[in-house]
Amino acid sequence: MDSRARKVFAAALKAVQPHTVVQQNVERKDDAIIIDGHKFTLQHNLHLVGFGKAVLGMAAEVERIMGDHLVKGVISVHLLLKENSCIKIIEGAKHNLPDTDAQKAAEEIMHLASELQEKDILLVLISGGGSALLPAPIPPITLQEKLDVTRKLAAAGATIQELNTVRRALSLLKGGGLAHYAHPAQVVALILSDVIGDPLDLIASGPTVQSEVWPEEVLSVLERYNLLHTVPVSVKDVLGRTSPRWKGNKDQTDKAEHVLNVVIGSNSVALMSAGRCVRELGFRPVVLSPGVCGNVRKTEISHGHKYSDPVLSIE
Repeated sequence: MDSRARKVFAAALKAVQPHTVVQQNVERKDDAIIIDGHKFTLQHNLHLVGFGKAVLGMAAEVERIMGDHLVKGVISVHLLLKENSCIKIIEGAKHNLPDTDAQKAAEEIMHLASELQEKDILLVLISGGGSALLPAPIPPITLQEKLDVTRKLAAAGATIQELNTVRRALSLLKGGGLAHYAHPAQVVALILSDVIGDPLDLIASGPTVQSEVWPEEVLSVLERYNLLHTVPVSVKDVLGRTSPRWKGNKDQTDKAEHVLNVVIGSNSVALMSAGRCVRELGFRPVVLSPGVCGNVRKTEISHGHKYSDPVLSIE
């Protein structure tokens, strides 16, 4: 049973490998790219940006599939890509914290997106760690000030939802900002989710997902952790602006129509692959829950048994 359990675990991991999820979700057919049933014409008009711990493998596979239709790219990662790639790689966010290198990458990604035209396609690769690798604080907030706020929230026990709520409010690119800058180009985001339930607005703080950022919501998070009176003046200045970031923008509806967000890898994908492997071994798999998280010693579901996340029972 031990060897078979290891085989099931390996199958789950293999299913969500960066190059695997791209292979299974990106198809090139003649001069077109097909993603999630949507077909986009290729005319040497494909540009690529990416940020996250897993986008290196995703970018390499995209470049292999697309060939010379891929014009240019910028990714913010922790490792390097192959030689002679048309994708520029910038390493940053050491220790999973935003730094000046990650900010430089964010600026180049924003610049690339801003130059695109209506005929262009921007392929956005997103994975866990994307928030730290795409820091673009709204002036006059500095990178260090934004980092200090994030650190204090994390140390106080803020949830990932609360952290990303604050990050979106203080960023030019999060909360749909990247899609905003890429308009009128077609934006296609391939997302390798690291958040339970795959909420698109929370994965890497949703750079391609339109979301209204209300200052009151952010202020309530800061007040909840007794940080409201310790944040820098620049943060209070940005949050003091009364309107949500995208409210009143007459072009926003059009922007939303030019964005396709597709989750190509997730906890559920890993569970499905594990289940298939279990059936091949002659057992009946039962997914008890795709959304259990927390300390394995304290997590209890189904008849008082304790499990870690993800949860798959073999009968």
